[in-house]
Amino acid sequence: MKVLVCGSIGYGGLQYLTEIKNMLRNEGIEVLDRLVDKDMDYSDIKDFRDKPDEADRIVKRHLELVRESDVIVVVLNGPSYGAAMEMCVGKQLGKRIILFCENEVPTPWPIYFSNRIIRTRKGLIKILTGVE
Repeated sequence: MKVLVCGSIGYGGLQYLTEIKNMLRNEGIEVLDRLVDKDMDYSDIKDFRDKPDEADRIVKRHLELVRESDVIVVVLNGPSYGAAMEMCVGKQLGKRIILFCENEVPTPWPIYFSNRIIRTRKGLIKILTGVE
């Protein structure tokens, strides 16, 4: 099973996302990681308005990984246009969408597009390893 982990990158959530991905890998879960691809870490870019070619390349790669994945884990660690789009596209493609949120969710949108809502790291591991 290939798992794509999405969440806020451009708004300071990269460290938390990396922590979640590493936790899943340590449990033997295959994690698709767009940031290990060459030139895919855009966490240092503050403005894409003058970078349409970079935006095109990054978004196309992210959408490839959505298609390649079996499950999409959306980590709710802050606002993310990308994670929202990946979630919607994944849902349209029939992917299983798991919302991982350790804190309150002040918006109905990610709840609506999710197949499951998981509140703890232990719960996320259980559902992805088939223990639950």
